[in-house]
Parts: sequence; structure tokens; C-alpha cells
Amino acid sequence: MAEPLTILCVDDEETPLAIRKLVFESAGYAVLTAGSGESALEVFRSEKIKLAVIDYSMTGMNGLELAREMKLLNPQVPILMLSGHASLPQEAHSIADATIQKAGDPRQLLELATELIGQSM
Repeated sequence: MAEPLTILCVDDEETPLAIRKLVFESAGYAVLTAGSGESALEVFRSEKIKLAVIDYSMTGMNGLELAREMKLLNPQVPILMLSGHASLPQEAHSIADATIQKAGDPRQLLELATELIGQSM
């Protein structure tokens, strides 16, 4: 049996993070979580991550700063950026492989994540 692919979910809000973890695990993915950009970078450096799903608005290091650091460490790992904002800065669209509304349909999130992972393999 193949080892499940690992997704790193990052959000400084506990409930949305727990929901995303449940959505991805129910689809067969292994999920690691981080509540800050700094802790996410520690996980990103030490684990074999196939996709990073990160919130744009976080205290401390925001999603754009985190995505920038992740791409420097490993540009092959796709980044899916979530946002509750109507629009993101252009740089966020340039760095992230895809963006999606944070409060969107979990099925749409799962479909986009699966597509990004497939494209990176």
C-alpha cells in the first residue's frame, strides 16, 4: 500500500485549520498543520510535503511572506493560498500556484488541491 501524500495546512485560526485537516484526511491525504508561518517553515523543512495550503491573513508572518520563503526552499511544492479578502496583492497570485476564497466549498478546495498535486508529480 502506497504511503499517503502529505499536505501542510497553515492557518492561525484553529477551527478552519481543523476543518481543512478533516477534509483532506477524508480524501486519503496525510495532513500536517501549523498555526503560524514560523512553525510552518519548520515543518516544511523537515517533512516531504506535496502541497502547502496557506491562509493569506495571519498574524506575524503572513501567507505571502510564508509562500515566498517556501518557494525559496523548494519551488517544486505547489502552494494553494486561501483568502477571506475579495482580492489579493498581485505578488500573491505570482507566488502561489493557485488562490481560492477561504469560505468556499470544501469540495472545490479538495478538487483544486488534488489538481495541483497531480500537476507537480
